[in-house]
Amino acid sequence: MKTIFSFLLLMALGMPAIAQEVTYRKDIRPLWNAKCVACHGAHAPDLGEFDENKEKYKALSQGPRMATYADMLFFIAWPDSGAIMRRLDDGKHTKDGKPGNMYATLGATEEERQKNLALFKAWVGQDAWVLKKQDAITKEELARIKAKY
Repeated sequence: MKTIFSFLLLMALGMPAIAQEVTYRKDIRPLWNAKCVACHGAHAPDLGEFDENKEKYKALSQGPRMATYADMLFFIAWPDSGAIMRRLDDGKHTKDGKPGNMYATLGATEEERQKNLALFKAWVGQDAWVLKKQDAITKEELARIKAKY
């Protein structure tokens, strides 16, 4: 018994902490509520209405609705593939190095923005963080998306 306990103690001390899986409910929804709900909440227009009246909604500081998990998937996988990635990216994945138009909303400091961006990337999937639009994204790239509920 003492040997087993010693072995387990050594394993626990010697192993790095196992990263917990990032999920919409546990991680993304609270972040979204803190940073995104004001412009993308249930009051915001759906994607089709937003696209038809972009200037009107931009003047009202409203973006397309992302009030539910299903709404958010529209902007990750389909029909507006990669939109969240393009808008939240820090510019390290772009040719011109410019961050996406929503990157600044991820936090008050660069450290906070990077932390929250890392959370979104972990949720979407590091290998799925693709900035391509629906006409350029491949089936293989779509299959890499994790985005667990």
